[in-house]
Amino acid sequence: MRIYVGTCSWSDHTGFYPPGLPSNQQIGYYAQHFSLVEINSSYYRMMPERNYALWAERTPPRFVFDIKPYKQITWHDRQNPPEAANTAAFSKSIGPLREADKLGVINCQFPPWYVYRPENVSYILGLRQAFPDDQLSVEFRHRSWLVGDHVPELVSQLHSARLGLTIVDEPQLGMGSVPTVLAVTNPATTLVRFHGRNAQMWYAKVKTTGERFDYLYSGKELGEWVPRIHELAAQGVDELHLLFNNNAADYAIQNARQLNLMLENEGLDVANLA
Repeated sequence: MRIYVGTCSWSDHTGFYPPGLPSNQQIGYYAQHFSLVEINSSYYRMMPERNYALWAERTPPRFVFDIKPYKQITWHDRQNPPEAANTAAFSKSIGPLREADKLGVINCQFPPWYVYRPENVSYILGLRQAFPDDQLSVEFRHRSWLVGDHVPELVSQLHSARLGLTIVDEPQLGMGSVPTVLAVTNPATTLVRFHGRNAQMWYAKVKTTGERFDYLYSGKELGEWVPRIHELAAQGVDELHLLFNNNAADYAIQNARQLNLMLENEGLDVANLA
């Protein structure tokens, strides 16, 4: 198993970049320190191919971009349900990452109101047809998906469709959070996202996501993940992507570095491009 460690976004890290570094050079600097990053600006707007082409050019070989698809694809725009044309347009736009062999996981994160029901399962399974050759993973944000007698069947359905189950570390508070389920449903690539454990802010009205994910993991908390990562390896996954979304201050940077070092000390195969 090869492990890639990084952060969700590369622009929200206080004090990480040298003073005066132009924003268009940040991704190149970031890639000197980490082997993986998540693009989440793609969720907010349909970006042109040239953006992805430039990011591919500014990063070294074997650097990997995970990506969140445009929000309409994952039912975040209730007024405008998913359309095949938009899904196809998004798929085409990320073509430069495919061509550069730098496209990692397309992480389909569904909204908290998107609950477990047969028609929603059918839509999710159908994403494989829209992205036949890509690594896809599904992140649930309503507890109904991963609690109940249907969970083994759901895991089997995801496995059959080669859809990863995105594993999360987050506060366990009510229906707007999901448990950490260590299931490898796509042996090619499994994704883990660390959202922090800021229980006080999990349901709070915030101006920025940094307020919700304002949390610095302790060494002990990160250490809890070492045996979990061994457990995932034992299930036979080829690549493991570990992404920190605790994007307040430079917390994601700190924790990504810490976990990276812990895993290296375990003798695990951690991708380092530096």
